[in-house]
Amino acid sequence: MDAHRFDDLFSEFGPIKLRRFFGGEGIVADDVMIGMVFDDIIYFHTNEKTRAAFVAEGCKPFTFLKRSKNEMIATHWYALPERLYDDPEELAAWARIALEAMRNSPTEQKKRAKQARPGKTAKKKKKR
Repeated sequence: MDAHRFDDLFSEFGPIKLRRFFGGEGIVADDVMIGMVFDDIIYFHTNEKTRAAFVAEGCKPFTFLKRSKNEMIATHWYALPERLYDDPEELAAWARIALEAMRNSPTEQKKRAKQARPGKTAKKKKKR
């Protein structure tokens, strides 16, 4: 995995990190996973409000086969429009939208709330 292969593409957005994510990679900005890469396709996090722009561009969601029921599952992660791979400035605008959508997602809000809670003290083991 080349941790810097998207540096030019995200140059207008800001620093990102790539992390292993199942069979692909996660794109992380500000400690939030805004995107993922599978088979050299970048997918950004969407929500009901932001998804319309991806659909209008003819972008497809990331899908996977659910083994237990042998059914295809479509996710809220959508492939980037092809034109953005050559336009770091516009990609930055889409990345900012993905970052904001992810920050406002129920999953991320639960994660932040859990981190904000005072730490539970570990129970000490009794000596016998």
